[in-house]
Order: sequence, then structure tokens, then C-alpha cells
Amino acid sequence: MKLQSEALGSLDAAGWLTGAQRIVSPNCDERPPGTTIDLIVIHAISLPPGEFGGGAVIDLFTNRLDPAGHPYFASLAGTRVSAHFFVRRDGKLSQFVSCHARAWHAGVSCWRGRERCNDFSLGIELEGDDFTPFSDAQYATLGILLERLRHFFPLTEIAGHADIAPGRKMDPGPFFDWSRIPRLTS
Repeated sequence: MKLQSEALGSLDAAGWLTGAQRIVSPNCDERPPGTTIDLIVIHAISLPPGEFGGGAVIDLFTNRLDPAGHPYFASLAGTRVSAHFFVRRDGKLSQFVSCHARAWHAGVSCWRGRERCNDFSLGIELEGDDFTPFSDAQYATLGILLERLRHFFPLTEIAGHADIAPGRKMDPGPFFDWSRIPRLTS
């Protein structure tokens, strides 16, 4: 059986990756002029926390999450967030924001003295939490995605959300195996 990740193609002129499911999020805007995209930020998300496979993450990123749908969702009412990509447990990849636009994934953040990481990064959400190892299919898709993206952007580093927002965020968490993703530089 062919994984969706094996069908990933190239980035089109509008910043969308062929082969990824396109679900457009309104939670984005223009990057500052002249910005170089050189950082990947890895996140983990599950909604409700610890539950996988539903549509709540998509609903959150498209501003359709019903606050009454689960007790936890009330805390997210009015939240406007997104990521460029979302990798499900089975390796399926969705893209919410063009790579040329600024997705709202990092929040208050700083990497190597540079604040506002949304300006110069691409955000990749993995369906996961702090208590569950990520799947082989997710690592396979993530690896191919990173290889594709490095051909279109001068990416130099990969960081976790916890690295750019220490004390505020913990993802991708203790079960993310950094040794399973490709290096960006040779």
C-alpha cells in the first residue's frame, strides 16, 4: 500500500504542496517584506487532548470548533491559530496555509535571539500528545515533507514549539524522536 507521503510532489507557485490535502485556514496573513523562511517548528496537537482521529483540529484551524462540543473546547473559544501542515497518526498530510504566508502557529516566541518566529518559519503539527509515541507513518511523512521543503526554502534549523516558547509550550513532547528526522544541511 502506497503512503500518501510517497505521493507528495512539489510546491506550486502559490505555496501549496501537491499531494497534500488542502484545507484553507483564515488564520494567516502576509509575512514581513523580505523575510527569509529558514526555520521549521514542530508541534504536537490532539483535540480533545489525548484523543486522535477526529475532526476537531481541522475545526480549530478553520474557526469552526464548537465550544460546546467537548468540555475542553470551551477554553479554546475565540482562539485563532493555524499551522502550515498537519500530519495525522496514519501519515496523511493536510496543508492549511500557503508556505508563502505567515501561519499563526508559534505565538509569542523567540529563536536564537529572533522574536516572532511565525515571521520566518513553517509550522508542522503532528497529531500527538505528551504521552504517546508518534507513529512510523508520521515520521515517514514528516521526513519526505522536510526533504521537499528544503528544496524550496533555505531552511537551516528545526526546533520544537517548546524550544521557541520555553516555559509556555512543551510540544512536540518527550516522545518525539529527533533522530528520526533528516538533517536540513549536509
